[in-house]
Amino acid sequence: MTAAVVGTVLTETEWRGRAAAHRDRVDTLAGDHLRRRAAGTKHPVLDFLFTYYGHKPAQLRRWHPGYGVVLPGAPEYLGLRGYRRADTGGGHDRNTAVTADPAFLDTRADTIAYIAGLLRATAGRTASLSCFGLHEWAMVYRTREVRHDAVPLRLGADGTDAVVESMPLRCTHFDAYRFFTEPAVPRNHRPLTRDGQRDTEQPGCLHANMDLYKWSFKLTPLVCSDLVLDCFGLARAARELDMRASPYDLRDYGYEPVRIETPAGRAEYARAQADIAERAAALRGRLLRTCDDLLAARG
Repeated sequence: MTAAVVGTVLTETEWRGRAAAHRDRVDTLAGDHLRRRAAGTKHPVLDFLFTYYGHKPAQLRRWHPGYGVVLPGAPEYLGLRGYRRADTGGGHDRNTAVTADPAFLDTRADTIAYIAGLLRATAGRTASLSCFGLHEWAMVYRTREVRHDAVPLRLGADGTDAVVESMPLRCTHFDAYRFFTEPAVPRNHRPLTRDGQRDTEQPGCLHANMDLYKWSFKLTPLVCSDLVLDCFGLARAARELDMRASPYDLRDYGYEPVRIETPAGRAEYARAQADIAERAAALRGRLLRTCDDLLAARG
């Protein structure tokens, strides 16, 4: 069965050019990860963007135009989830023109609505910039089992514990909080739950801003890959700040620490966190508008 034309029809030259430019951007942003993986070398900072989020580099490199765009001369897309044949209405071979499937949009409607609700609630709050990245410290508080066992703690175990005990924990992101050690959990300003995530996410949180990448790629192929890759670039920047402010000594990897145990370090962290939040606000708005448009397209 052939889908009717919806929205824009790109020429084959245009969409293949955009797809090639997208792959070049991915190789610039993620090429170091691909080279390390080929060499069997791990990286405690940047591997996280693929191991934790689970979106493979090959998936990231595949360009998608988003919902409502028709690609003529694209038989390679027909075997991909979420696509179907399309009638370009311009004499092109219907067997090689594709578009995102409205039926697939229907199956993702609940997910889109959830993401839109979370993004809207987060955007509606004032950014809090007083956590100082202590969630990473809380993950190794009073334990000798650290997540990055190949990287030393910059202040040692006792020094790390002392930093946690010197300041309040103000984590607002459940997916960071859930990795706190047992002794660190009651030190947080409030308990966090998965069910309460929409009520606690706030736009200053590095992890909430990194998660824009997750929410965007979860809607593939309904979201344009240009937005997904913009979110990936933000996630990389946020991850680097996250780990520079962590208790780990990453200088051998080229990362100078943000010494949040000092007043100057906390001020440095808050400034960088505010910059990330400003970038994230624009991307959150774009993704929210995309979600709203997708829901409206269902009629």
